[in-house]
Amino acid sequence: MGGFRPGPLELIIILVIVILVFGVGRIGKIAGELGGGIRAFREGLKGPDEPKEEKKEEAAKPGNTEQ
Repeated sequence: MGGFRPGPLELIIILVIVILVFGVGRIGKIAGELGGGIRAFREGLKGPDEPKEEKKEEAAKPGNTEQ
């Protein structure tokens, strides 16, 4: 069975309604918190056994003598 797929006009109408209800500032804050939550979730999935990306980047820098 075919599902409803909104077109560009419907998406614009939905976006305008969301902006009117929440406001631009609050949407940005919600998006930032959502991104932070996703980042924390991904870091939690890595587990304690895997080194963090920051340590990998430091080891790859030229002139780094730590091994």
